[in-house]
Order: sequence, then structure tokens, then C-alpha cells
Amino acid sequence: MSGAKVHREPVERDPVQREPVEREHWNSRAGFVLATIGCAAGLGNIWRFSYVAGENGGAAFLLIYVACIAVLGVPLMLGEFCIGRRAQADAVSSFGSVTRHSAWGVAGWLMVAASCVLLSYYAVIAGWAYKYFAGYLSGVITDTAGGKFADYFNAFVADPFEPVLWQLVVVVSTEVVVVAGVQRGIERFNKILMPLLGATVIVLAGYGLSLDGASKGLTFLFRPDWAALADPAVYFAALGQAFFTLGIGADALLTYGSYAPKGEKLAPAAITVAAGDTLFAVIAGVAIFPAVFAFGLDPAQGPMLAFVTLPEIFSVMPGGWLFANAFFVLLGLAALTSAVSLLEVSCAVLMSRLQWSRRKSAIVMGCVVFAAGVPSALGFGLLAGIQFSGLGILESIDRIASGIVLPIGGLLIALFVGWAWSRTDAIDAAGLPDGSLASAWLFLLRYVSPCLIALIFLWLLFG
Repeated sequence: MSGAKVHREPVERDPVQREPVEREHWNSRAGFVLATIGCAAGLGNIWRFSYVAGENGGAAFLLIYVACIAVLGVPLMLGEFCIGRRAQADAVSSFGSVTRHSAWGVAGWLMVAASCVLLSYYAVIAGWAYKYFAGYLSGVITDTAGGKFADYFNAFVADPFEPVLWQLVVVVSTEVVVVAGVQRGIERFNKILMPLLGATVIVLAGYGLSLDGASKGLTFLFRPDWAALADPAVYFAALGQAFFTLGIGADALLTYGSYAPKGEKLAPAAITVAAGDTLFAVIAGVAIFPAVFAFGLDPAQGPMLAFVTLPEIFSVMPGGWLFANAFFVLLGLAALTSAVSLLEVSCAVLMSRLQWSRRKSAIVMGCVVFAAGVPSALGFGLLAGIQFSGLGILESIDRIASGIVLPIGGLLIALFVGWAWSRTDAIDAAGLPDGSLASAWLFLLRYVSPCLIALIFLWLLFG
């Protein structure tokens, strides 16, 4: 990318803003796709996918999850891309500038708030991954835990200082990438990192498959127990995972879509990103579940699967120290790619609406999300007594973000593209021919997506 020409186009601004600014663009289609896969592929693919699949029957969950990605994820992702690329503006301005109804600008603000909420606790969990990588690299975890990995993890998250420190490291590293800009920072970072992450997860999967008893893990992940399909909880877990892993409803996809040149074909990009994100999660599952079954452990360990169960495996498996380092490098860097996309959402709004520099926007919003995330970081220690319906602070925010806030964002996208736009405007923005494919996409946005999202809310209320 050195010496590449930066493509910029003027952006339409609100009447209160006097001077338009030049909007950055991706330097290439590959950069756009890799950056967006990096936006989607993060903790949701490794930490969350593994424990949610483990809790919900493995293959049965995977089958429904893939269906949710195809029926719900891809149409909404394409819709979010379209809003951003059509407006060529920040998240708030995008909703207000492509229709005559200014009330839609509120939807943009709600989704920006969602990205900040998501990043506030996301950085805490990413900090755990950073901590474990540093601990394994230095040998501290191996020497200190002595096989009592649950005690080690509980002592770490209960500490009044360490979780906040590692959360800060994540926020600062995220700011560094965002400050560098779209092409020199986000695009270049993902062009280097995503192939590296892909190679790492493939190597880990190959190692997991070499373990004795690995076939049981593959059976769990790929041979469905059809009786599990009778459990409604599996369906809603898959729907929630689809929202979380793709980041639909947090404006990150909209913001990245706004950096796409006007000639970019968005439908193939949406399919490629969704396929790449899903494949990343499945290969991560191939790396994790064979190891879990090879050592006779229960895959339904919940959120602690990555931080308690897997370290137990690493401590007894051949080459476990190397495997542990590679795994937590993968987890930490995958989290960073998603954190970058979430911080970029609010930074883009501040740069556009307040005409702040990229550096100032990143620093200010970094401080905001860091401060907002401190209660989550301390929720297992100093603030452990604060409970909401039996859940701690971080678990409560995660439940609200993945089960309510992101689906609301997805519903707004479906209603905006499916109903606020005319059919002609929608398919023109998507770059689709006016035929059966465009009709199917709009049908999914107008009817199927809202119905599925409504079912998520009903399940949360009465399930």
C-alpha cells in the first residue's frame, strides 16, 4: 500500500455544518473485504461461538446458526452496507440523508450508542485474552496456576487493578490503529492480520485433529442430534450468536460500507464476509472441540471454556505451551480487529459532525468507552455484589447488548431499507439487478427479518 493514491469524495453535510470534508475510502476491494471480515471475526467466533455451541448441542446448533447467517445475517449485512455506501457519510448522517424523514437520524444515534456499549465490555474480555497470552509467554500461568486454573482465573478477575489495566491496554492498542486512518491504519492492519489469523486457526485445527479421541469432537460439531432441534433455546441461541458475531446493528458495517467506493459490488462482498466469518468460527470449533473431547472434558462449560477448560487441556497436552500461546494470540488479535471497527463508528461521527481530527476523536471516544467499561472489569471483584436478575455487571450488559440492543439495530436496518426506501432505491444501492434475487432480498428484509427479531424479543420476555 505504500505510495497508493488515497481516493476521497466530498460528503454531504447537515445544514448546521459549513464545510464538507473529504471522506476516506478503502484502497482496494480486498482491503474492504478483509477489514470487514476483521470487523465480524472476533471474540464471537472463538470465545463465544465455542461455548454457545458447547451449551447447545454442537452440530444441531451449528446447523441452525448457518441457516440464521444465510436468512437473517446476509440480508441485514447487505442492507447495512447499502445505507453507508449510499450516503457516503457517518452513521447518524447516513440515516438522515437518504430519506426525507429526519426522525431516522435517531436510529443512527441509537446504533452508535450500541457500538460504544458493546466495545465497553468487549475490551474487558479482550483484556483477559491479552493477559493470558502474556502469562503463557512469560510462564507465569504455567508456574502459578499449578493445575488450578479456575482459581487462577477467579483471582485475576477479582483483582481490583489488573483487569482494568488490561482493559486499558486493549483500548490504547485500538486507538493506535484507528488514529492511523482508514487506509494506513484499519485497511493495512487487516490486510496483514487477517491472513495471519487464518493461518493460525488452521494450524491449531490441524493440531487438534491430531490428538487421540479427536473424532468425538468432530462428531459433536458436525453430526447433529436431531432431538436437539426440538429445543427452542437452540434456535434463539443461534439467532443471538448470528447478531453478535457479524456485529449487525452496531453501525460498524454501515461505517465500513461508507468507505466503499461507489462502484463496489456490495452483495458479493456481504456474502464473502459472512462466509469468511462463519468459516473462521467453524475452524476455531475444529481446533477447540477435538481437544476438549480428547481429554474427556465437558464442552458445555459456558463462558469460562476459553479461560479455564482450555488451559487445563494445554497443561497436559503435548506441546501445550505453544498451543496456548498461539490460541491466545489468535483470541487477542481477533478481538482487536473487531474493537477497531467499533471505535471507528463513533470516531467517524465526531470527525464528521464536530470536525474533530481523527486523533482527537479516537482519544476522546477511547476514554469514554474505557470509563464505561470499568464497572464490567470490576464486576467480578470490587463490584461483585451488584447483580441484575442474578447476573453480574458484565454478563448483564452482554445479555442486553446481544439480546436486545443489536437486534433492535437489526430491526431498524430491516425497516429502513425494506420500507423507508423505495424498491428502486434499495436495489440500486445494493447493485442488484431488478429480478428474483432482489425480490428475495427485500422479502427477507421486509417480512422475515422483523418476524425473527420479534421472536427473539418474545423469547427474552416469556421464554
